[in-house]
Amino acid sequence: MGEDFKCIFGKIIEDNKQRIIRICWAYSQNKEDQKDLFQEVALNLWKSLPSFRKEARLDTWVYRVCLNVCMQYAMKLNKSKIVRVDFEGIEIFDDSADLHYNLENFEKIKILYECISKLNDAEKSLVLLFLEDLSYKTISEVTGITENHVAVKLSRIKKKLFNCINN
Repeated sequence: MGEDFKCIFGKIIEDNKQRIIRICWAYSQNKEDQKDLFQEVALNLWKSLPSFRKEARLDTWVYRVCLNVCMQYAMKLNKSKIVRVDFEGIEIFDDSADLHYNLENFEKIKILYECISKLNDAEKSLVLLFLEDLSYKTISEVTGITENHVAVKLSRIKKKLFNCINN
């Protein structure tokens, strides 16, 4: 592999690092699993980069690879019947903001991710892409379902999450 390839790969990882971390967070059980899952995503991106045909946007392709890796991971967990969510060690605090606000915000995010973890894999993928602030069109490209179907499914998922959060 040439230096250009390594630079391109490094830029892809750097540009998408936070997205990948957030998706791995939703699918993994603890901090160590999150790190392992991130490395697995990076490895799969490295392996599949030469076959990237530029038919989709690069970030769409990164999401697709990341979700595929995370969903495979989730299927392995489901086979072993591990159904535990651990939010320890996840830092979302901004030092410049009010600590009391951040603790409240952390609790809300924790509850949201607990509810997301209860969704099936397809629903989880859609809501994570939505939380990444992707357009319905981009979510459609990543998942392979129509924009209209994305809108309908997200509407149903939002209702499920609302009910979960408020119960």
